[in-house]
Amino acid sequence: MLGRMEEELSVDASSCVEATLARRIAQATPAIAHDAEAELYRLLAPRVRRYGLRHLRDGHAASDLVQQVMILVLEQLRAGALRAPEQVVSFVFGVCRLTVLNLRRGQARHERLLEQWGAVLTIADIAIAPRLDQQRVADCLERLPERERTVIVLSFYEDLQASEVAALMGLTDGNVRVIRHRSLGRLRDCVDAQRSAP
Repeated sequence: MLGRMEEELSVDASSCVEATLARRIAQATPAIAHDAEAELYRLLAPRVRRYGLRHLRDGHAASDLVQQVMILVLEQLRAGALRAPEQVVSFVFGVCRLTVLNLRRGQARHERLLEQWGAVLTIADIAIAPRLDQQRVADCLERLPERERTVIVLSFYEDLQASEVAALMGLTDGNVRVIRHRSLGRLRDCVDAQRSAP
């Protein structure tokens, strides 16, 4: 499957239109590069979308992949960070592959959490999870100290592992787990208190 995509995306990079456009973007001012960026997007976005459809099997996810990949590629070209603009097609393929792997890792983590904690949830809890509860959680999250709030947001909204949160915040993995555990307890107590308030 990967070989098929590689074949689809790879052409003689030194002579292809995409390589010429990539060099133009890397060497030009933003105003001049605009047309080249639009044309490169037009040429590559359908291929990225096909890759997304094949590997993610979801139209919305494939569209999101197009946006993520093309934004990153254009940013790298504008910044001159792509050392070999003539290899832009291979670079796009690599970014597609890494992005899909990250998405799958996040999905696998989500499934592990559901497997671990799913038994705690009941169908009734899910069915009546009203918007009001979302507001309560948001309010309670705002009340947490900044460090605790940051750990929760990075862990559950950004879907980062404890080691990634630790690296970003200058903490150890163990610190992150302890902070996360305590913060979840505080959030739970806060939401429960709001629910029982008249």
